[in-house]
Amino acid sequence: MTKGGKIPGINNKIDRKMMAGYIDHTILKPDATGRDIIRLCEEAAGAGFASVCINPVFVPLAVEKLAGTGVKVCTVIGFPLGANETATKVREAVLAVRQGAGEIDMVIRIGALKEGKYDIVGRDISEVVRSAREIKRDVTVKVIIETCFLTDEEKVKACQLAESAGVDFVKTSTGFGSGGATVPDVLLMRKSVSSGIGVKASGGIRTAAQAVKFIKAGATRLGTSAGLVILQELDK
Repeated sequence: MTKGGKIPGINNKIDRKMMAGYIDHTILKPDATGRDIIRLCEEAAGAGFASVCINPVFVPLAVEKLAGTGVKVCTVIGFPLGANETATKVREAVLAVRQGAGEIDMVIRIGALKEGKYDIVGRDISEVVRSAREIKRDVTVKVIIETCFLTDEEKVKACQLAESAGVDFVKTSTGFGSGGATVPDVLLMRKSVSSGIGVKASGGIRTAAQAVKFIKAGATRLGTSAGLVILQELDK
C-alpha cells in the first residue's frame, strides 16, 4: 500500500486482507475508556487494519499496545469543530507525534473557508503539516474538510488548499457533523486532488457494501468503527 493516493487491486474483488488495509479502526466517542482502547488495538492487530484512530489522550496507551504490530496510531487534531487557533492545533499535533502517533487527522477552519478566507485556511493546515514533520518526517497528515457543511465549490477549494499545504489525504467527515461520507463527495474529492493524494471516507460506513462503493469511488482509506463487521460480511 502506498502512503496516500493508490492502493493496488481496486479493479479486482476486494478480499478480507485487502479491505483491512483500507480501514482506520476508530473509537472517538467521548465516553471511551482505556479498556475500550486496549480492545480496539487488539482487534486492529488481529485484523491487520491500517491504523487505530483515537482521541489524543490515548496515544501513549495505543502506541504501547501496538508496538511491533505494524498497525499505526492515528489521532485527531482540532477535533471535532476545527475552530481552534492554529497555535493550539500545532501544539496538539506536535505532542501527539512526539508521543508516537504516526498519523494525524486535523479539522480545517470551516468558518474561515465559508467566509472565503483561504489564506487563513491554508496557513492553518500548512503550519500543522510543517510542525508535525519537523518532529517525524514521515508522519501522515489527513485533513478533514467536513463536507456536510460545504457547497461543492467549497469542497473543491478545501481539497486544493489541503494539497497545496502538503497533506497526504483529504478526509470527508468527523462523524460529529450533520452528515458523513457520501459517494458523490468522494468522487468530487478524488477529482479535486492529484493522484498522489489519498481520499479518506469517514462517517456512517457500517457495511461491506458501503465500504466497497466508497473504494470504487476513489477512497483510499476508510474511517469506521464497524471494521470487524465489514470483514465478517466479506467472509460470507
